[in-house]
Amino acid sequence: MYRFLLSRQWVIITLVALLLVPTMIRLGIWQMDRYEERSARNQLVADALAAKPVPVEELAAPGHTVTRTERYRTVTATGRFDTDDEVVVRRRTNADDQVGFHVLTPFVLKDGRILLVNRGWVPGASQTEFPEVPPPPGGELTIEGRLMPDETTEASGIKDLEGLPDRQIMLINSEQEARRLDAQVLGGYLAQTAPEPKGDIPEQLGNPGKENAPLNYAYALQWWLFAAAVPVGWFVLVRREARQRAQAAAGEQNTEDAQPATV
Repeated sequence: MYRFLLSRQWVIITLVALLLVPTMIRLGIWQMDRYEERSARNQLVADALAAKPVPVEELAAPGHTVTRTERYRTVTATGRFDTDDEVVVRRRTNADDQVGFHVLTPFVLKDGRILLVNRGWVPGASQTEFPEVPPPPGGELTIEGRLMPDETTEASGIKDLEGLPDRQIMLINSEQEARRLDAQVLGGYLAQTAPEPKGDIPEQLGNPGKENAPLNYAYALQWWLFAAAVPVGWFVLVRREARQRAQAAAGEQNTEDAQPATV
C-alpha cells in the first residue's frame, strides 16, 4: 500500500520535509537569540535611564570610549557654551522624519576641558548653508543629558564625507573634534535634556525607544510551530494518498467482479 513512497515525487516531498524541519528549528533559535539580545539591550537602557545623575567627569575623560553600560546614563556638567566653535551635523531627522541638522556645541568645563553637547535638531532646507540656530543660554550654567558614545561609520553606517560646507560635519566624534578644536575633549558626547530651550528649537532628542523583543519571541514560537506542522502534514498527505489508492484499487476490483462471465 505504501510502495508509492518510493516514487520520485514522494521521495522529493519527503526530502523537502526533512530539510524544512531543521531549517525552521534553526530559524526559531535565531529569533530567540535576537529576543534575548534585544531584551538585554532594553534592560541596559532602562537601567541607565533610571540611574541617579552623576557629574560627567565621573564617567568620561579625553580618549575614553563610552561603554554599553554607560550609554544613556544621565550626567550633569557645569560650564559655559562656546558658540564660536559650534557646528551642525548633516542629514539628521526629528521625530516627524523631517531632515535637518543636529546642533553640536562645545561646552567648556571649569577645568578647561571640552564636552561635546548635542543641543538637538533644527530644520534646514539647504544642505549647503548654515541653518538658523538659536543661541544657548550665556554664562556659567549646569546642564543635564544622556551620555552617548562617539559615532563611527562602522556603527552608524553614515559615511564621513569630505569637502563639506563650512561648520558642517557628518559624525559626532570626540577625536575628530579634539583635532579641530585643538583641545582636550571628553570621549563621547552629551545629548542635552535640560535645561529645555525657551522655544521649540533646537528640538531636543527624545528618549531612546525600546527594541521590539516580544516580536522576536513570537517569531521563534511561530517557526517552531511550523517545524512541528511539517511532519504532521507529511503524515496526513501520506494517509490520504494511501486511502485514495486503496479506494481506486477497490473500485477496479468491483468493476471486474461485476462483469458477466464469458459464455
